[in-house]
Amino acid sequence: MAQDIEPRRWTPLPVGLNITGLGFVHTDGDIALDPVLELDDVKVKRNTVVASYLHALDFFGKSARFDVRVPYQRAEWKGLLKGASRTEQRTGFADPRIRLSINFLGAPALKKEELREYRASHPINTVVGAAVAVTLPLGEYKRDKLLNLGKNRFVIRPQVGFVHTRGSWSYELTGSVSFFTDNDEFFGNSKREQDPLFAGQTHLVYSSRRGWWVSIGTGYDYGGESKIDGVKKDDRRREVLFGISTGFAFHRTSSVKIAYVGSRTRKDIGADTDNLAIAYSIRF
Repeated sequence: MAQDIEPRRWTPLPVGLNITGLGFVHTDGDIALDPVLELDDVKVKRNTVVASYLHALDFFGKSARFDVRVPYQRAEWKGLLKGASRTEQRTGFADPRIRLSINFLGAPALKKEELREYRASHPINTVVGAAVAVTLPLGEYKRDKLLNLGKNRFVIRPQVGFVHTRGSWSYELTGSVSFFTDNDEFFGNSKREQDPLFAGQTHLVYSSRRGWWVSIGTGYDYGGESKIDGVKKDDRRREVLFGISTGFAFHRTSSVKIAYVGSRTRKDIGADTDNLAIAYSIRF
């Protein structure tokens, strides 16, 4: 979730635009796990390389986009197992995600020049959209390990979004709910189930005519209690997320994005993380 605080996800794009990108994310965090697992003082460091592709399309006259993200990670966990110091490392692919987003109000499907004219004639505009994102269980997963890069289950996340623009300023609001399929090969040959996880996020964005933008945002998620072999774990999540990001174009078709995202748990079980990211993208 810490990496899902994403501004400008509902910004209309010209039909036919393609964007490829490569990003790097460094994560540091403290993890509090179920005491039954006898793991204490767990810290994680994770480096993630993310390849992405986005295509803007015309969906029955509405602007839409389809995007894919494929992460490759190297993660290290350090902590105490039954009082003894332990270190675990994993390297490989994490679970990829695909998403389809449609702006069904305030964002007609337009070509590049048409979209520029539409924005100029609508300095005050409101866009409403909906999306569905699916995380695929294709990442590295070992059934005999508690700590894995992949989750061995599907995550289906419907989303609705709203963005109101006044000149150079935009206000965004996004709500989502995540549904999890069961993991029948959880640690110790167990079955893990999880309740839906609800989340909301908001962003304030300033976009300059010179080709750069900056955003501050915050989010909150709650729910997602899990069961192991039918036994509830009392591990409902309550996390506050916050971030700041900026992007700028240094060429007509190239741009760079830099971001910081933090997460802080409000429960005894959860994670506090700090994430630094940089990404390079090319438009064609």
